[in-house]
Amino acid sequence: MLMRFSLQRVKNLRALKPQVLASAYSRFSTATEPTLNHRNPPRVPNLIGGSFVDSKSTSTIDVINPATQEVVSRVPLTTNEEFKAAVAAAKGAFPSWRNTPITTRQRIMFKLQELIRRDMDKLAKNITTEQGKTLKDAHGDAFRGLEVVEHACGMATLQMGEYVPNVSSGIDTYSVREPLGVCAGICPFNFPAMIPLWMFPIAVTCGNTFVLKPSEKDPGASLMLAELAMEAGLPRGVLNVVHGTNDIVNAICDDDDIRAISFVGSNTAGMHIYGRASAKGKRVQSNMGAKNHGIVMPDANVDATLNALVAAGFGAAGQRCMALSTIVFVGDSKSWENNLVERAKAIKVNAGIELDADLGPVISKQAKERICRLVQSGVESGAKLLLDGRDIMVPGYEQGNFIGPTILSGVTTDMECYKEEIFGPVLICMKVSYFPSSF
Repeated sequence: MLMRFSLQRVKNLRALKPQVLASAYSRFSTATEPTLNHRNPPRVPNLIGGSFVDSKSTSTIDVINPATQEVVSRVPLTTNEEFKAAVAAAKGAFPSWRNTPITTRQRIMFKLQELIRRDMDKLAKNITTEQGKTLKDAHGDAFRGLEVVEHACGMATLQMGEYVPNVSSGIDTYSVREPLGVCAGICPFNFPAMIPLWMFPIAVTCGNTFVLKPSEKDPGASLMLAELAMEAGLPRGVLNVVHGTNDIVNAICDDDDIRAISFVGSNTAGMHIYGRASAKGKRVQSNMGAKNHGIVMPDANVDATLNALVAAGFGAAGQRCMALSTIVFVGDSKSWENNLVERAKAIKVNAGIELDADLGPVISKQAKERICRLVQSGVESGAKLLLDGRDIMVPGYEQGNFIGPTILSGVTTDMECYKEEIFGPVLICMKVSYFPSSF
């Protein structure tokens, strides 16, 4: 269903070429034509108490198109006073919102999912502009988030409590599910629509209010979604959006009025947030990195296995915690590796906005440098480089942060490239003699 949906969306976009980026957008979309040079890129606003307001901060971070290095917008670092105002707005909205009938809250989610479907193409173009992923991946990003909004539409039954009569002589027990109050979400760069939609729709439909901090690398989708939530009927102050880096994260962890935090991102940041916020008595869910392994048995179906390995390893440029980074071949690996290299060579590396792109750029030059360093560390430690995508050049996008599919073989568990989450389009191959030793 997701694949059919995404392909149909991309087919619809073909009629818009070459003016694919020239259509009218939400005022918070940063999608622009690649040739457009912003001398004064727009500033990304905060959302506080139902109003989109420019920050008074003079400190900003550039949002850069990974395919072109164009500065598409600037993110002011929310000041402490503005952050406090956002939390105060959420706290002030909570009493009336928690007492709003759940059917009313659900109705807003029904409207929100309708609006997201309406603006799916705009969201996808914005995601591709700011994050770099292909249009197909960007549609999948938004669609997976939409599924969570649809789930929130059934919140009435999800919030039902329990009642057990006569658990002991003369004693009945019952449980009631109640909203906590002000909650917060801290988002990563790799899924600019899906992960915010993991967070605030469920939280607010349960009766909580919310403070969202998008990634400073690609905040446009979060602002567009917030605008749609307001259009859907979300009352002022129920959803607020702030921006920043370490200071805002620490402020979220420390603020006494914030009762719970949801985080998705790196291990380092996740452990810091979990430790700091839980020490303040907050409920914290911290979703961090991964080093996912795929075990390939000798009798595996060749075509199905190669298709799965290529999609899981190189999809979204490997920038997802669910990416397959390590392949463990049981028995002979040479024929598998040769076939894998041929499949990987067929992947089209291009700017995400180009409709033939299979693999877009990574998020930043710093990310590219880190990926290249980890690949080189593997080579220097004795791994064999079967396919090297580090020096790929994309015509028309020579400044882009592109890394082509890269494959290392002969990797051992003591190598840095094995121990670290590479977070790029890199597959590392290992070999074991028999199945139990692959664990």
